[in-house]
Amino acid sequence: MTGKKLVGPETGALDLGAVFRALADEHRRSVMTQLAADAGDGERGCNSFDLPISKQTQTHHFRVLREAGLVDEIDYGNRKGVRLRRADIEKRFPGLLALLGTEAPGGTAPR
Repeated sequence: MTGKKLVGPETGALDLGAVFRALADEHRRSVMTQLAADAGDGERGCNSFDLPISKQTQTHHFRVLREAGLVDEIDYGNRKGVRLRRADIEKRFPGLLALLGTEAPGGTAPR
């Protein structure tokens, strides 16, 4: 079953301020940390993330990540998939994903 890809900004239009605003939230940062840890960059269902928030709030968080250009969303009608835009992020902001990899579970940087 093919889905409709919900597109974010082009690589050259990725804005550092929008990326930082997206990553300021601990739930969105948790999603990004989990996606960055998967070197295969496989598609994941939006419900596969252990987020202690409502489905409506999850939808909002994934939209913010997509609009910042950090993820692609694929709409299958009754569910959505999400995939990290690793190549675009690395091209525009080298080292950002590695920095996210240093994030400790729970949304705080190690001391």
